Amino acid sequence: MSIFLVTFVVMLIVVFIMAIGVMFGRRAIKGSCGGGMNKAECVCVEKCDKRKKLDAAEAQLNQG
Repeated sequence: MSIFLVTFVVMLIVVFIMAIGVMFGRRAIKGSCGGGMNKAECVCVEKCDKRKKLDAAEAQLNQG
């Protein structure tokens, strides 16, 4: 049980430090531009190749 508690506390500290970094850095945590099930907006400056292909395929479906 003590190993679990130590691991849990360490993970909380890591998450807290990451949150502080995001707040002071004013940048979103970057994820994959490849898309996903929820079609979330990409936070990348330039879309990656996989995302460009997905957007082009979606535009073709919407046109025809």
